[in-house]
Amino acid sequence: MSARILYAEDELSLGKIVKESLQRRGFEVILESDGGKVLSLFRELRPTVCVLDVMLPNRDGFEIAEDIRALDPEVPILFLTAKTQTADLVKGFTLGGNDYIRKPFSLEELIVRIDNVLRRAEKPAAISPADHIRIGKFRFYTNRQLLAHGDTEQKLSYRESELLRLLYEHRDSLIDRKVILELLWGHDGFFNSRNLDVYIARLRVRLREDDQLEILTIKGKGYRFVLG
Repeated sequence: MSARILYAEDELSLGKIVKESLQRRGFEVILESDGGKVLSLFRELRPTVCVLDVMLPNRDGFEIAEDIRALDPEVPILFLTAKTQTADLVKGFTLGGNDYIRKPFSLEELIVRIDNVLRRAEKPAAISPADHIRIGKFRFYTNRQLLAHGDTEQKLSYRESELLRLLYEHRDSLIDRKVILELLWGHDGFFNSRNLDVYIARLRVRLREDDQLEILTIKGKGYRFVLG
């Protein structure tokens, strides 16, 4: 069964082009330009993934996402935004967004992002506090801030643990450096930026026993956590 995409876009000319292109790739697409109608469509159609423009008439994408999350905590939500302020990107993640794309975007980028959030949804990151997340050869106990490999255990600091969790939740996707800084440090100042470099280096060392795991630096943008 093809994925059903609920696509909210107020620029109808763009929306129709994107819809037709996605349909040619095998997706089922429901296009809506009025933010006030999106939630009722979600209730009726129960899409596989939601692609929401942030700037919509009547209700914006953030408001819609908050209501969708109240109905369904698992469905992937991807934001499209012309906004470049880090605070807006952080708000999207805080409200439960899984990814975002800055406008203008290429169709290929959109398809890759949709495929990524769908793949991650098949392997949920939500783990009970008593359990662990399997990351390659490692077991990551988030509540204990512990990374285990065989009989070896590594105790993580709070920020190491939160950074690893964030990278894992957005695995195989680019996560903006500024978003990480805002989420983990509260702002993206110079000294916090240097601290982030240190924590990334530490995690790379901690994960080096599994050569299939890579934290890639995307110069000038952020990081991508690749699980092989």
